[in-house]
Amino acid sequence: MTTLAGKTLFISGASRGIGKEIALRAARDGANIVIAAKTAEPNPRLPGTIYTAAAEIEAAGGHALPLMVDIRDDEAVQSAVAEAVARFGGIDILINNASAIAITGTLDTPMKRYDLMMDINVRGTFLCSQTCLPHLQRAANPHILVLSPPLNMAPKWFAEHPAYTVSKYSMSMLAMGMAEEFRTAGVAVNALWPRTLIATAALQVANAGLGEWGRTPQIMADAAYAILTRPSRTTTGQFFIDEDVLRAEGVTDFEPYLVTPGREPIIDLFVDG
Repeated sequence: MTTLAGKTLFISGASRGIGKEIALRAARDGANIVIAAKTAEPNPRLPGTIYTAAAEIEAAGGHALPLMVDIRDDEAVQSAVAEAVARFGGIDILINNASAIAITGTLDTPMKRYDLMMDINVRGTFLCSQTCLPHLQRAANPHILVLSPPLNMAPKWFAEHPAYTVSKYSMSMLAMGMAEEFRTAGVAVNALWPRTLIATAALQVANAGLGEWGRTPQIMADAAYAILTRPSRTTTGQFFIDEDVLRAEGVTDFEPYLVTPGREPIIDLFVDG
C-alpha cells in the first residue's frame, strides 16, 4: 500500500482547520510537513499557531517545519520553499489550502476585502504552485491539491457572492490549466471540495453555530490522503468531492464525520444538492 512516509508536504494555511488536518493525516505516516501560515502569535478568535500545529504534527509521528509565511509576499514564499528544500531535500506535495472568504454581494464587498480574496485565493495559489513546481518535477509521485470547488457555472453561485465565487473558481481554473500544462511531466494537479459544510474555526467566527450542521475537517483530510497516495500520472485534472473520493475507497458510513450525531449536514456552496 502506498503511504506518505518520507514525503514532504508544503501546506499553506496549515496552522488550523482543514490544512492542519491534512498535515496530521500525513504525519501519521511519518511525513515531513512544512506549515506555511501567517499565525505565529495566538489569536483569541482563531485558535492555533504554526508552532502549536508543529507540536501536534510531531506528536502524530511527523516532522514539522513551522514557517511564518504570507502567501501574498513573493519573497516570503520563495524563502519558505528554499528553506523547506534545504531541510527536507525536496518537495513532493503542495496543498493550496489558504483562502480568504466574504459571502457578500457586490455592494457589500469592500475593495480591501475583494483584493484580499484575489491576492490570497488566486495569486497565492499561483505563486505557491509556481515556486514549488521546479521541485515537484523532480519528485517521484508529485501532487498539487487545490482546495477549490468544481466549476459549476449555474448563475445562483454568482448571484449572492460574485467576488468570492470568482476567486474560488479562479483557483479551480488554475488547477485545470496546470494539470494540462504539467501532465506529460507527471505532476498531478487536482481540486478537492467538501460536499457539506466543514466545521472549522473560521466558519465558527463567520457564523457561530453553523458548524454544528456540518462535518469535521477529518473527512477532507481522509479524502486528500486518498488522492495524494494515488499515482500522479493517472490522477490529474480532476475536481474531486470529498464524499465521492471516500465512497470510491469503500467508505459507506459517514456518521463518524458528523459534528452533531444524527443531524443531516448542510450541503456546501457550489455543490448541487
